[in-house]
Amino acid sequence: MSDSNTTDFTNPSSFILLGIPGLQAAHIWISIPYCAMYAIAVLGNFTILFIVKRELSLHEPMYYFLCMLAITDLVVSTSTLPKMLSIFWFNSREISFSACLTQMYFIACFSTIESGILVAMAFDRYVAICHPLRHSTILTNSVVAKIGLAVVLRSGILTLPYPVLARRWPYCRTNIISHSYCAHIAVVTLACADIRISSYYGLFVLFSVIGMDVFFITVSYTQILQAIFRLPTKDAQLKTFGTCIAHLCAILVLYIPDFFSSLTQRFGQNVPRHFLILIASGVNLLVPPVLHPIIYGVRTKQIRDRLLQLFTNKET
Repeated sequence: MSDSNTTDFTNPSSFILLGIPGLQAAHIWISIPYCAMYAIAVLGNFTILFIVKRELSLHEPMYYFLCMLAITDLVVSTSTLPKMLSIFWFNSREISFSACLTQMYFIACFSTIESGILVAMAFDRYVAICHPLRHSTILTNSVVAKIGLAVVLRSGILTLPYPVLARRWPYCRTNIISHSYCAHIAVVTLACADIRISSYYGLFVLFSVIGMDVFFITVSYTQILQAIFRLPTKDAQLKTFGTCIAHLCAILVLYIPDFFSSLTQRFGQNVPRHFLILIASGVNLLVPPVLHPIIYGVRTKQIRDRLLQLFTNKET
């Protein structure tokens, strides 16, 4: 398909993804860490799912939420990385209009789901530390399932306007996307129409939904810290706080790159384009799926012990 910058269409049959503009000559080299990170993400998250499913002692709310997080990480990375690698390796840059909007929706939806799961995990930590005797009665399997369903429905409904609005715009300038995947703002900026609705709605989701999630997490940890400081000994305080370290690391790994990428995509006109795309595709979409299973595998004793036991049994 031609890469001409000017075409005469209002409903393009396909888009052309450039990969990382300005760094096309280095695509092969860039693909090496991307492919390695994707392999680690898939292996790590499937390992978490396998261990939790196999070990009945891990059938608790914290690990159910962790499994939800692992599935979400797998969907987010798999919805983008295979296509990105096909661009890097085979110069397969064409993506159909419908597939592009589907990819856009999956990225937005499951990224929001991931944020909601972190709120649920913060609530689990709050109940476990502030109301330990009532934990099993408050967070029953039924309640966990309802929380998971609510997180999925919220995200699915709130991010649905992304592809719906994007499909309405006329694309009469170009079908070339200067990105490695169908990011929402990268697609709608190609439209020859006033796209402020799409842009403002994206900011609304970012600041209201994600902002609300951060607020609830902050409230939960304020209560948790107050409960920890009331413990009688320093050792008890450190031990209790240690149960929250993995979750706090997961929060930082998700939110810091997400906010940075979203804001620089909209307001970073003076930032080099290739840097923005590297941040969005590498740090924002790949780092959380890679680090989450590592963080929980290292920081969570039950998972670490089961993993060591698994390898020890294989060796014997």
